Amino acid sequence: EEEAELASAAPRGAPRGGAHMRSLRLLAVAVLAVAAAQEEEEEEQDPTKYFENRLTFVNGVKEKGANPYPHKFQTSMQLPDYVAKYESIGSGEMSADGGVGLAGRIATKRAGGKGLVFFDVVGDGAKVQVFASADKFSDYAGLEKDEKAARFSALMSTLKRGDIVGVRGTPGKTKRGELSLFPTQMLLLTPCLHMLPKVPPGSSGLADKETRYRQRYLDLIMNPTTRSTFITRTRAINFLRRFLDMHGFLEVETPMMNAIPGGATARPFITKHNDLNLDMYMRIAPELYLKMLVVGGLDRVYEIGRLFRNEGMDLTHNPEFTTCEFYWAYADYEDLIKFTEELLSQMVLNICGGYKVKLHLEAKLGEPAKELEIDFTPPFRRIPMISGLEEKLGVKIPLPLESDETNSFLKELCAEHGVECKPPLTTYRLLDKLVGEFLESQCLHPTFITDHPKIMSPLAKDHRSKPGLTERFELFANYHEMCNAYTELNDPVEQRARFAAQAKDKAAGDDEAMFVDDGFITALEYGLPPTAGGGMGIDRL
Repeated sequence: EEEAELASAAPRGAPRGGAHMRSLRLLAVAVLAVAAAQEEEEEEQDPTKYFENRLTFVNGVKEKGANPYPHKFQTSMQLPDYVAKYESIGSGEMSADGGVGLAGRIATKRAGGKGLVFFDVVGDGAKVQVFASADKFSDYAGLEKDEKAARFSALMSTLKRGDIVGVRGTPGKTKRGELSLFPTQMLLLTPCLHMLPKVPPGSSGLADKETRYRQRYLDLIMNPTTRSTFITRTRAINFLRRFLDMHGFLEVETPMMNAIPGGATARPFITKHNDLNLDMYMRIAPELYLKMLVVGGLDRVYEIGRLFRNEGMDLTHNPEFTTCEFYWAYADYEDLIKFTEELLSQMVLNICGGYKVKLHLEAKLGEPAKELEIDFTPPFRRIPMISGLEEKLGVKIPLPLESDETNSFLKELCAEHGVECKPPLTTYRLLDKLVGEFLESQCLHPTFITDHPKIMSPLAKDHRSKPGLTERFELFANYHEMCNAYTELNDPVEQRARFAAQAKDKAAGDDEAMFVDDGFITALEYGLPPTAGGGMGIDRL
C-alpha cells in the first residue's frame, strides 16, 4: 500500500529512478497475484459475505464521487449482429474497424498471464470473448509498462462474473480462431451484487427448480434454452395473429372482470370493486362477449389474452394462463377442424422447419433422458368420444346419457377400472375422468376427440345426426388438451335450458358448473348467425 501511494504521488512525466521502477514492478506483480487469489477466494465465499463485499465496493465508488451505475454506454450493435458481421475474419487477423462498442453480462472471467484477462460477455443469446490486454487500453497510453499493468490489474479486479460491462475496441480473432473484441476501454455499467449460482460439473446450466421458477431472471441468465422458449412462444403468438388476420379475423379486447363468470366450466377468482361495493369475477373465458360481438355484426373476431381459474395447480394447469379464442360466422366445427389442422401444421413448419417436433423430457434420477417426437403432419387423427370409449372398454353405455341408469353405470365402470372421481359424481365428471384415462392417453400426436355429449357441452350445438351429442371437438397433443371448439349453440330457448341444467349441478356441489347468464341469452334473442368458435391454450402450445 505504501508503494502504491508513492506511485500515485509521483508526478506524471517525472524522472523515474531505479527504486521507483522496482516498486512499480513489485506493485504490478502483487496486484495481479492478490487479484487472482481474491477471485478464487470469492468463488468459494459465503454468498452473504460476497454481497457485503460488493456493496462495500459500490459505496466506496460513490464516496469518491464516481457513479457505479452510468446513465448510458453507446453501443455500435448487439452481440448477435457482431457475431454475424465479424465471424468471417481469419484466425489471428484483426478488422480495420476500430471503436466498436458492445455491452453485455460477464459470464466467465479468467486470467491469461501478466497484463491479460479473458472475459466471455453474453447478451441477446450470443457470446463474445473479450481479450483484455493492458497494452491496448487507451487510458494507459504513455504510462510505463509496470504502472500500466498495475492500473489494468486494479480495473480488472473490480469486474466480476455477473457484472454488466461496456467494452469498446477492435474486432478480431485469436490465433485459435476465437472471435473476440480487443478492447481499448472497459467500463462497469451495472455491478452484480450477488454471486451467480455455480453450475455443477457436467451440467449445462442451473438445474434447481426452486431457484429457476422463483427467480426467472437467474434461469434466463444461466440457461440459454429458457431464452429459446421465450422466443418460440413469441413466434407462435405472432404466427397465430398473422394467420387469423390473413383470414379476415378482427382482434378485439373484452372485459377481464365480470359480474357473472361465463364461457367455461371452471371455478372463478373473486375480486372487489370498491366504488360499486360489488363482488366481481376475474374472467374464466372471453367466449360470451366474443359471441355478442358476432351478434353485433363482427363476423370474424378473436382475442389473445389472460384467463384466471381458481383451481388446482400442476405441470399443465396454472391459475392464470393465456389463450386465443376466435369465432367465425357461417362456419361449423368441420370447418374449424380443417382450419385448426392448417393453422397448427403451418405454425410448426414455419417455426421448426418441419412437421415433426422433438420433445426432450426431463430425466429421472438414474435414468437416461427420454425424447418424444410429435408429428403435426395433417390430417390429424379423430376419435369419437362415446364410441371410442365403448370400443376401448368393451362396453355399451346406456342412453340417454342424462338418465340415473347411465350415472350408476359410469360409477361402476370407474370403480371397476380404478378411476378416481371426486364428488360430486355427476355424469359429466365421470365421463371426463374416463376419457382422460382411456382416450387422452392415446394422444401423443395431434388427435381430435369429437362429438361430446350434450351434458358436457352447455354452449355447443346439438349434433345434426347423433342424438344426445354435440358438434364439438377437443384437440390433444403430448397427451394434453390444446384446443376446444364447437358449432355454437344459437337457440336462446335451448341455451336457457342448458344453463338451468348447469345450475342444478352447481346446487349439487359442482363449483365448476356455469352460472345462468341472462344478458347473454338476451343477446342470443337478437340473433346469433350459425357460428363456429374455438379456444387454444398458448402456454401448452
